[in-house]
Amino acid sequence: MKPSDNDLSARKKLILKAIVDAHIDEGEPVGSKYLTQFKQLAYSSATIRNEMAELEAMGYLEHPYTSSGRVPSNLGYRFYVDALLQQYSMTAQEIFELNQLMHAKMLELDKLIDRATKLASSMTNYTGLSIKPRPASCTVNRFEAIPVDSSSLVLVMLTGVSTVKTKYVKLDSEFQKEEMIKLGTVLTECIAGLTADEITLPKIMEIERQMGVSYRIVSPAIKCVYDALSESDSGDVKVEGADLLLQYPEYSDISRLKGMLNLFEQKDQLLQLVADADDSKVNVFIGSENSVNTMNDSTLVFKTIKEGGRVVGAIGIIGPRRMNYSRVISTVNQLSAAISETVNGNAALEEGNNSDNN
Repeated sequence: MKPSDNDLSARKKLILKAIVDAHIDEGEPVGSKYLTQFKQLAYSSATIRNEMAELEAMGYLEHPYTSSGRVPSNLGYRFYVDALLQQYSMTAQEIFELNQLMHAKMLELDKLIDRATKLASSMTNYTGLSIKPRPASCTVNRFEAIPVDSSSLVLVMLTGVSTVKTKYVKLDSEFQKEEMIKLGTVLTECIAGLTADEITLPKIMEIERQMGVSYRIVSPAIKCVYDALSESDSGDVKVEGADLLLQYPEYSDISRLKGMLNLFEQKDQLLQLVADADDSKVNVFIGSENSVNTMNDSTLVFKTIKEGGRVVGAIGIIGPRRMNYSRVISTVNQLSAAISETVNGNAALEEGNNSDNN
């Protein structure tokens, strides 16, 4: 359950924020003496100690056995992110790099997300994740038939998740180049946007009718379409800067580090987190809020990327719970927005060009 903004007094909020900020910066338990000396809180040490004890009793702080100081709990971090976080202001260099990404007009989506993930990792100094989600169902938005010789062609298919599939089609007789090229146009007109189950016999018969005397070209081509649509697309996760985990003491335990590396390798749990998340905002999963036990001491921040209203990917950051939330959330939000703007702008440009050519 998320804490309410009404749970804490203004003084408790100020002290909690100072403790979280200090723990993010130093990585050590925070005591009242540190807060009075370095955070310049206008309260006595005794007052701060009393407030810290109450915050601990309320579940916002934890008291490590080896220290007299306190560290934020999951609840404390959650309240910090939801109610106390100050907006991060990008540096001039970061704004420049973001603009460079937005000007990458015609990069393929996967390459654009990979470039943004590398940038997110370098800008935040945490491990970056680029995530290609599992599609609910595969469709082809556009077909193009490229003749190889008089009895074979390559069928190029642009799928609904902005990937390209190609199939070599061996024909049982010879055809003219123009007949093969026409096949791509007819397939696009008749079955673009359909799943394999929706490509029914009447649809195939209509394609054959439109191909006229070249109808024999349709059967081997449709077989390749079925093969392409039925191929398993289980999604993918790419990791940028996994070695950055080593600089944080939270991952100094070898078994914990191996668990994180296995999580990156197996991918299924991360893909499921993205599939179940809210695609309208930056998602922040702190510690045990993650359904993945390996991430109990980590935070995952990500936002999905949409093209034409459909989720086609996500960019994220993973690191210790004491990450710089302001910087990470702002970076992920800005980069995902830039990618969405770029890919949707490219789609609009391509649609306009197609309209001009028709």
